[in-house]
Amino acid sequence: MAQIHALLYITGRPMHADEIVETLEVARSNVSNSFRELQGWSLVRLVHLSGDRRDHYETSTHVWELMRTIARERQKREIAPTITVLRRLLADAAMRHEPVEVKRRMEETLELLETLTAWGEEMLKLDTETLSQVLKLGARIKKLLGKGNATRRGDDMTAAEILRP
Repeated sequence: MAQIHALLYITGRPMHADEIVETLEVARSNVSNSFRELQGWSLVRLVHLSGDRRDHYETSTHVWELMRTIARERQKREIAPTITVLRRLLADAAMRHEPVEVKRRMEETLELLETLTAWGEEMLKLDTETLSQVLKLGARIKKLLGKGNATRRGDDMTAAEILRP
């Protein structure tokens, strides 16, 4: 599936199944199943080319759009269900019979997933340029929060100095 998506992204043009089978040397059934899965993830779309009766598929050629789509789909398919299960388990009266450490670890996991989800949703709302700058900050954000060595000749660095690439 990933190979097919990568091929569509790299070529930057719609392709039909037979062309993908030939290029990647994979089974036709594998390509068909992968198309269905990729469509389910909103990563490819069916297109029709004038003069060609075959179904063609394409993906976005914007890497940031793809990253946003994958992040949203992973949240929906993997993280949200885990949060739901943890909430349900923690609310269950049977939890009082579990060791305190078990409940604590579950609560910590839930808090982590909820925090990451909230942060991720906020990041995905940012325009691409701002999101790119935030991601490039990396460990320098620690200095901005006053958690790192943010001094120069004994003076506090300004936010602009910390944020400068």
